Amino acid sequence: MGNLYQYFSAPDDASALTAFEAGPKGAGFQPLDVNGMDPYLLVGAAEALLVDRSFEEVAAQPRFNSLLSDPEADGTWVVTLTDQLRDALAEASAERLAEVAVPWSLTEEFDGSADPGMPADFLERLAAVARPARSQSHGLYCWMSL
Repeated sequence: MGNLYQYFSAPDDASALTAFEAGPKGAGFQPLDVNGMDPYLLVGAAEALLVDRSFEEVAAQPRFNSLLSDPEADGTWVVTLTDQLRDALAEASAERLAEVAVPWSLTEEFDGSADPGMPADFLERLAAVARPARSQSHGLYCWMSL
């Protein structure tokens, strides 16, 4: 089955943390459900490409995959995504997202050989979460279950 990830927006960290036990749907959020789309390596690599920075620079940001939930939790966590990612996704056109998906699909995280259509589709769906989040000054989050 693989790792499950649900990307969602929330007004603040405390609100996002309500998704910890029940999951985002159970907490009243409308998440983007995906399998295997890790917020650290995969989404971090996409963020670096979107903002034309190195992965190391992206990962050094304070809210990059910052753990909100109990670190001792057994297999379920909630992490923050950066406002930089939210804003880049909200501003990106479908053409820009498809353009970024090409080099992203060739990264080690995709074993260097993914069809760019799949990453482009994910970016477009995540951008659809980011656009209203930005206009409402909400943050982006990821609930994960391993």
